Amino acid sequence: MITPEISRMYDKATLVAAWTFLAVAIIALSGCTGSAPRRDPEFAAAMPAARVPTEQHSGGSIYQPGYALYLFEDAKARRIGDTLTVKLVEKTTAESSSSSSFDKESSTTIANPTILGSTPQFGLPGALPLADTDNNTLETSMGATSDFSGKGDNEQESKLIGDITVTVADVLPNGNLVVRGEKRVRINQGNEYVKLSGIVRPIDVDLDNTVPSTKIADATIIYNGDGQTASASKAGWLTRFFTSALSPL
Repeated sequence: MITPEISRMYDKATLVAAWTFLAVAIIALSGCTGSAPRRDPEFAAAMPAARVPTEQHSGGSIYQPGYALYLFEDAKARRIGDTLTVKLVEKTTAESSSSSSFDKESSTTIANPTILGSTPQFGLPGALPLADTDNNTLETSMGATSDFSGKGDNEQESKLIGDITVTVADVLPNGNLVVRGEKRVRINQGNEYVKLSGIVRPIDVDLDNTVPSTKIADATIIYNGDGQTASASKAGWLTRFFTSALSPL
């Protein structure tokens, strides 16, 4: 038997559990909005190969193994782990329009047949929902007309300006450089990410070790963010449902 004291204890325990769950949820949400930038392993920096230890010689020699100096080599990236600065100069503009229309009209007429030299004629009182049921024949005519017109316009423009320094992840047999990298910037309560990967020809690298993004082959450039600002610019899940192809409206 449940006494009033047990009932009050049960209500109090339920209230404490509810407040505890609410507090944990608030802390979790605040932690998500203020979390540190996340690293993407797909765009992780490539490290140079470890230096192989060589036998050290001492005394009397000016040049020793492991202490080579490249006197006639510029500062361009050429080896795995070298850094390369990419100048983002992306600007794209797309515009398209389409229109279509069609008209269709059809008609069919079936003449009253002649049977044994005479055309049939009969009355159908109450048998069919006809306006007139006296002296009907088998002559029938049908017609249909359809009309459609549609028009659509689409226009999009994007622009991305800035710099990002990436690392050489691989050197292809023809000498081209496979580069990848990521820039993470935390601003107030949100994080911004710039990710880039692609293939660079060494001849396209300028003397200051920079290359424009328009000269990167198989380029993947991603600019996105998270946090409160990014969340505020996104539609809620219910709005996304009613504007998606799944919506019955």
